[in-house]
Amino acid sequence: MRPSLQLYRRLLIRYLRPQLGQTLLLLLVLCINILLQLTNPLIMRRFLDSALTGGSMELLTRLALLFIGIAAVQQIAAVSSTVLAENVGWRATNALRRDLARHCLRLDLTFHQQRTPGEMIERIDGDIDALTRFFAQLVVQLFGNGLLLIGVMVVLLREDMRVGAAIGTFVVVTLLVLGRLRNLAVPHWQRSREASARFFGFVEERLAGTEDIRASNARVFTLFRFHQLLRTFWQTTIRAELLGFSMINIAWFLFSVGDAIAFVVGASLYFSGALTIGTVYLIFHYTNLISQPIERIAREFEQFQRAGAGIARIQELFATESRLVEMPGVPAETAFQQRIDDAGQASALAVEFEQVRFAYPMDAPPEEATSANGKFALDGFQLRLEPNEVLGLLGRTGSGKTTLARLLLRLYDVESGRVLVAGRDVRQWPLQQLRSQVGMVTQNVQLFQASIRDNLTFFDRTVPDARIWEAIDELGLAQWYASLGEGLEAQLQVGSGGLSAGEAQLVAFTRIFLRDPGVIVLDEASSLLDPATEAFLERAVARLLSNRTGILIAHRLSTVQRADRILILENGQIREQGERGALASDPDSHYHRLLQIGAEELEI
Repeated sequence: MRPSLQLYRRLLIRYLRPQLGQTLLLLLVLCINILLQLTNPLIMRRFLDSALTGGSMELLTRLALLFIGIAAVQQIAAVSSTVLAENVGWRATNALRRDLARHCLRLDLTFHQQRTPGEMIERIDGDIDALTRFFAQLVVQLFGNGLLLIGVMVVLLREDMRVGAAIGTFVVVTLLVLGRLRNLAVPHWQRSREASARFFGFVEERLAGTEDIRASNARVFTLFRFHQLLRTFWQTTIRAELLGFSMINIAWFLFSVGDAIAFVVGASLYFSGALTIGTVYLIFHYTNLISQPIERIAREFEQFQRAGAGIARIQELFATESRLVEMPGVPAETAFQQRIDDAGQASALAVEFEQVRFAYPMDAPPEEATSANGKFALDGFQLRLEPNEVLGLLGRTGSGKTTLARLLLRLYDVESGRVLVAGRDVRQWPLQQLRSQVGMVTQNVQLFQASIRDNLTFFDRTVPDARIWEAIDELGLAQWYASLGEGLEAQLQVGSGGLSAGEAQLVAFTRIFLRDPGVIVLDEASSLLDPATEAFLERAVARLLSNRTGILIAHRLSTVQRADRILILENGQIREQGERGALASDPDSHYHRLLQIGAEELEI
């Protein structure tokens, strides 16, 4: 895919418009630089002609000082334009990174599970990095150097029409040739960017799995695959570089032709007496001056091809649409405001599944198992939870327990049926508001290399420390947090964060409590608690579920002892459900049999 000029124009307008002031200042500085470049050769011609005709030393000194002064100011203008261009470029590309990252975060879970974090980093940062020069200098350089070419042609035509016509023809032919070659390397740069994304995705995965690779003695295969991907990346980049530099080589050849034209025309007119030696110098200098903007334009076209490859991939990512489409409905604020009761306390929300049928997309990763019938992860699932009710959800691996939680959080959409929160279809809620009211703690907790405070608030600096400590106290975790040292500013390490798996889950409990959702889903969230932290669990979970609707997804029977109701899933359908006490005392119930045999792991 080759991006159209209209796409380039839209990107430039969108991301340079907020920096209109700096962009205009950059153009002004550039115009001053061009004017000075055109002025100094005229001063040098005056100097040469005056020296050859016996001009006074005073005049020659003034001309020399003027030449030096203009050259110094020109250098200041050149440096200033470079600094301004870099500022404009980085601000524009950072804004584009922000928009692309926001777009990707809004995409459905299937999209993210098909791509590694390393690949996404390369798509969002690497591809956009290729556009830095596009925003920083491409248009400015094309405009500035085009203006310089026009200025040179105007001066040459004023000096001599024959010289202007000859050099003008050379300029037009050169620009036409370069224009025809501007997209030559774009497909090759696209393949290079794709190979780069695959390579960095591989590196990220292997670095994350270093322990398993060493334990499995898989280092040889890993290095072999590393070499394969790096070789492909190198080969595609070399091809793109060679085709890109072909424009520069062609430009250099054309410059030699231009110098030859200047020599021939200048010499013939000088010997015929039509031009002075100073004017011959002027022609030759301006011809060389023309080569500079043309060379810069050629280099910008080469960068243009790199930018084109990045823009094509960025546009492809922007064109990717989420499968989660919001239905038209009543604004979400009205129903969520109903969570606040007369006492000013947050209340629980009702949850309902109406004849839900769901199968993972065909392009979902293999680990996204469907039900045992080979088609639906949930098939005709029907459930209603009243506010403040706690459900214990049991079933063997692949029965649909986690799928139920994902549908409630709207990480996927149902194929048929409805999932309702507070009596409204989740597809009618803005995703941000829905997920602020449905909290989930999973078996694997993501911790960041940051302070405990940032890990608890997800870097939200508007949450006051008093609110954080209040949540910690309410969960009964103050003693445990105090044992970590340095308070909320204690820094967690990479990976596990320096905490045990159980301690990481306690951090996740605090995160959810700070959000104050109306529905809590604990997906095997207590399975990794070690003896040192298990004492903190009971009070924390009890407080977390207080005045909230809860779903406890479990493999172990001990996890669901605080549930009001038990539901056992099998092959995406309900095998058994009822009040926990009633099922426990019913000798014919499956739950009773599990209790009798003391089955701790529910591989039924």
